[in-house]
Amino acid sequence: MNRKQFLRTLGGGTLMATMAPNLLLAENLKLVGEKKAHQLTILHTNDQHSRIEPFDATYSRNPNQGGFARRAALIQKIRKEESNVLLLDSGDTFQGTPYFNFFGGELEFKLMSMMGYDASTMGNHDFDNGLEGFKKVQPNAKFPFICSNYDFKNTILDGLTVPYKTFNKNGIKVGVFGVGIELAGLVGKKSYGETVYLNPIEIAQQYADFLKKEQKCDLVICLSHLGYEFKDLPTKVCDKILAAKTENIDLILGGHTHTFLPEPQTFTNKSGKNVLVNQVGWAGLLLGKIDFYFDQDKNVKNITWHNHIIDDKILV
Repeated sequence: MNRKQFLRTLGGGTLMATMAPNLLLAENLKLVGEKKAHQLTILHTNDQHSRIEPFDATYSRNPNQGGFARRAALIQKIRKEESNVLLLDSGDTFQGTPYFNFFGGELEFKLMSMMGYDASTMGNHDFDNGLEGFKKVQPNAKFPFICSNYDFKNTILDGLTVPYKTFNKNGIKVGVFGVGIELAGLVGKKSYGETVYLNPIEIAQQYADFLKKEQKCDLVICLSHLGYEFKDLPTKVCDKILAAKTENIDLILGGHTHTFLPEPQTFTNKSGKNVLVNQVGWAGLLLGKIDFYFDQDKNVKNITWHNHIIDDKILV
């Protein structure tokens, strides 16, 4: 997709005709008389890759786009407008600029903490400085890392991540778990040590059932660093396959493949219900925003979305 197409398709949402009636997705829909207490706003990023500053104005592909400070200002603006906000990330915070080379991820975690991130999962590049490097800078992250299919019990990260977390946003209970890509063959053995990779589909189903049935969550979110799809490897586990082969997941927020989705995509899960999948490219060029509207019984009535382009006009 070239830049003109990118800007045109990401300017706003369009109606998704495939959504079920109780999952209507439309741009900027506001329900008349709907109480803010029954609206939940999900903000999300993925594959930030240490892109602290905006791309230079002379950069050929994404001139004058991105930047942590601009994103922080937009997040602050949205929080002033919306009451119930969750800010999530789908991994690969590390690697890509000299900021990582010099500070090892410390700066990224400090800035994400200042923005008020609620949770993140780990991507393969978050192992680039080894388990020791991640552990060294993790105290700068004032939010949990949710890793459900990485077993760290025989490593120095044992106890430093959580397999799931629940959030209560004014009566709406949200369950979040995270799955990552297989590290063997992608990350050097020395970097991940004795980390054990568990089947992401089996683990996703386990935690989705637990969160929906036992924890009674109104919404279940998967933070995924599996990748949206692999056209050359159609059987490789990815978000599209995860959505189709599981149930009780409402939303998959993806990463790894740097996919610029023009809108959240809808897939049918194994029980015939809809699940949304979204991914917002890489380098902090976009901030994903998905709003869920619940009725009095905490059933989802409507969903709206907008992938915000981060540039110098973002707050104009």
